[in-house]
Amino acid sequence: MKITIYDRYIFKQVMITTIVAILLFTVVWIAPEMLLNTIKKTLEGEYTARTAVMVLTCQLPLILSKAFPVGLLLGALFTFDKLSKDSELTIFRAVGLPFWRIVRPVLALSVIISILCFITIDKLVPYSSDILARIKDKDPVSQYIYTQKEDSGRPEMSVIVSKYNRTKMNNVIVLDFADTKYTDMHGISTIYVAKKGKFFPDRWELYDITRYKISAEGIFDDIDHMNQLDILKGHAADDIYTIMSYSTKKEREISNKNLHRYVKLLKSIKSDETYNLMLNKYLQRFFHPFICVLLAVMGCLLGFSKPREQRVIGFTIAIGSIFIYYITLPFFDLLAEKSVLPPLITALFPPLAFLVCIVAFYKSKDL
Repeated sequence: MKITIYDRYIFKQVMITTIVAILLFTVVWIAPEMLLNTIKKTLEGEYTARTAVMVLTCQLPLILSKAFPVGLLLGALFTFDKLSKDSELTIFRAVGLPFWRIVRPVLALSVIISILCFITIDKLVPYSSDILARIKDKDPVSQYIYTQKEDSGRPEMSVIVSKYNRTKMNNVIVLDFADTKYTDMHGISTIYVAKKGKFFPDRWELYDITRYKISAEGIFDDIDHMNQLDILKGHAADDIYTIMSYSTKKEREISNKNLHRYVKLLKSIKSDETYNLMLNKYLQRFFHPFICVLLAVMGCLLGFSKPREQRVIGFTIAIGSIFIYYITLPFFDLLAEKSVLPPLITALFPPLAFLVCIVAFYKSKDL
């Protein structure tokens, strides 16, 4: 494992080409629409110059999380293709260096970039997404519906929050379910309609409430007024508030730690579809950085070519592989969400597919 002149040479060459490829990918991604929209809003006075720079800066972590694997693949491919055309790889092979010894510096670089990719997804993307959300919509308003059920599946209570923002909510409807069950639904014993409410860690407080009592026959018995009502007491108050807050966010806006908690809470309330989708997204957080290592090896393999072999073939395969990878991720998300396949399988399938491709390329190159 001694670091030699060869290791430093290959490491430096691949690192430089990878950085260039990442920069080009970033410029191509950010230039067409994102940059024009930001300039347009700045000229219209919606953004100041400082805000515009901040918006573009906060977009970078999300772009980099996608650019790291692409840049590494293209960097390794371009470097090894050049080494092949200059017959340097032939010399390395002639002095007795096997394939895996030749690509060892690239593997070391791919591990470093994988760590950077993981940190970017876990820390930088959620942080920058939160800043962007505050810039674009400083006072967001959302809706949420929660149904509390017994272990048997019978609904106990439904909470319908028409509008909420941070710690306050408006137009809240609470349905208390009765034991009576009709053909297609459970009966309701009481309906509470609150004009305002507030979130606390151990309870939800509702204010200015109209209470409707309903008989077993489904007829209003009485209507009265209440000043205050506490619902979802104890840990449930904080748990449901967390679920409600994260339900309005995209997966990339949540850190690994919080996403793991969100997945556990979704499982506890038996929200199967959302649970499967978020578990798939959580597992992808760990498999996606590993893609960097696989793409680095694939780039090296595609770069091994004969002196007169067309360079466009390797680059076409590389670009096609990246396109297929990113275009099929939503498809695997859907398979996990609809329980067609377990989330572990849907998250693990893309890396396994790349691994199979690497084995196939390795055998076809006869290395």
